[in-house]
Amino acid sequence: MRIAEHFERSGNWLFRWRSYLPLLVLGLSLAAMRNFEYPAGSHFLDLLWEGAALVVALSGLGIRVATVGCAPRRTSGRNTQRQVADSLNTTGMYSVMRHPLYLGNSLMWLGAAMFPRSCAFAVIILLVCWVYYERIIYCEEAFLEGKFGDDFRTWARATPAIFPRLSGWVKPALPFSWRHAVKREYRGLFGVLSVFFLLEIAGDYIARHQLVFDPVWTVMWVFGLLFFVFVRVLHKRTSLLDVDGR
Repeated sequence: MRIAEHFERSGNWLFRWRSYLPLLVLGLSLAAMRNFEYPAGSHFLDLLWEGAALVVALSGLGIRVATVGCAPRRTSGRNTQRQVADSLNTTGMYSVMRHPLYLGNSLMWLGAAMFPRSCAFAVIILLVCWVYYERIIYCEEAFLEGKFGDDFRTWARATPAIFPRLSGWVKPALPFSWRHAVKREYRGLFGVLSVFFLLEIAGDYIARHQLVFDPVWTVMWVFGLLFFVFVRVLHKRTSLLDVDGR
C-alpha cells in the first residue's frame, strides 16, 4: 500500500473514532500519576500548578469557541461518519491557521497531561496528538481539495496548518454567535472540568492515601454540571440556541 493510501485510510478511521481520544489521554494521565506527589509537599503549590494546567486547557477551549462561534452551517462539525463541508472556511480563525479546532483540542489535552507533573509525559501526549491529528488532517484536506479545488489550494498555500500566523487575520464572514458557541461547546467545557476533577481526586488519593474532595474543584465541577444540564435542556427542549445559518 502506498504511504498516501495508508495515510488516507488511517486518517478516515481515526476521524470516525476521534471522539474517543479523550479516553486514551485520561487513561494515560491516570497511569502516569501512580507516583504522584505534591510539589515541595505543598497542597497550595499543587493547586497553583493545577490552575496553570486548567488555564492551558481552557485556552484550547477558547480557540474552539472562537472558531465555531463564527462557523457557518455544516462546517467545523462534530460529524464522525463522513466528511462534511458545504463551504470552505477561510476567514476568522481559519485565516490564521487551517485547523484551529485541532490546535484547541491539543491544548486541552496538554492541560490534562500537565497534571502528573512530568515534562516527558506532556511531550508524549503532544506527540500522540500530533500523529493522531496529522492523519485526520491528511484525509480532511484531501476531501476539501477534491471538493473546492483551486480555492482550497490557494488558501492552503497562504495559511499554515496548525501554528497560527496572526498577520493573516481576516474578519469572519459571519458575526460571532454566543448562542451557537454555547450550543456547540458546552460538552467540551464539562468534559474539561470532569477530567480535571477526576485527576485531582486521583492525585489527592495517591498523595494522602485517602479520598479527598477539594472544595475548589468540587465547586467548579458542580457548577459545570449545572451549566451542562441547563444548556442540555435548552438544546433538546427549546430553539433558544438555534441561529439561522449555523
